[in-house]
Amino acid sequence: MKDIDDTQAPLLEHLIELRRRLFFCMLTIAVAFGVCYYFAEQIFAFLVQPLLAAGQKKVIFTQLFEAFFVRIKVAFFAAMMISFPVLANQLWQFVAPGLYRSEKKALLPFILATPILFTMGAALAYYVTIPVALHFLLGFQGNFGGIQQEALPSVGNYLSFIMQFLFAFGISFLLPVLLMLLERAGIVTRKQLVGARRYAIVAAFGLAAVLTPPDIGSQFLLAIPMILLYELALIGIWFTERKRAKVAADEASEPA
Repeated sequence: MKDIDDTQAPLLEHLIELRRRLFFCMLTIAVAFGVCYYFAEQIFAFLVQPLLAAGQKKVIFTQLFEAFFVRIKVAFFAAMMISFPVLANQLWQFVAPGLYRSEKKALLPFILATPILFTMGAALAYYVTIPVALHFLLGFQGNFGGIQQEALPSVGNYLSFIMQFLFAFGISFLLPVLLMLLERAGIVTRKQLVGARRYAIVAAFGLAAVLTPPDIGSQFLLAIPMILLYELALIGIWFTERKRAKVAADEASEPA
């Protein structure tokens, strides 16, 4: 076909190219990790702001190596976030030569939208959901059954808590990309997705119940955006269907 790249490289050349791309990805992560490890204290200071805003001024570590491994986790977490655009670009550079022009045009917007949507989800978690959850969870301090309860969260547990929120919201915000790719691949249709709307709503609240604390506020703050993103995906699919139908009609009307 003329609209696919003419380079028909043998398997060995593909493997060499894959090795080169993987090496560059690993090098990027390693460099980013080194930089982030140097600034791990500043990064953790940013991550701990919701806890400070909720009134908790102290964290502890209960194992000798916990504080060190928290530094490692913070650096790796930040390195992966920083490296993602480079990793996505390397994946695109490896896959693109084997795609038709129409497939490139269809796939590229999804790749570009992925980091934007992930960042939007993580931002919603950091600035809205995590403060709500912390206020709820720390509200159990005080006298309970005649004994004084005081929250002393460990630094490792808090880091796991906030990373779980950031990744859960970030991944959840990729729902439109996933649905539109599934529709583009012919696995589902818009009609099927519309018919499954009620099940999607139930699934959104079920997922929110698993990924967030038991307070209803945090669950709504994840479930409602997921439902809205589902509807956004349906609208996006409707537009792409119309565009494909128009292109097909134009091609059919052209003289042979």
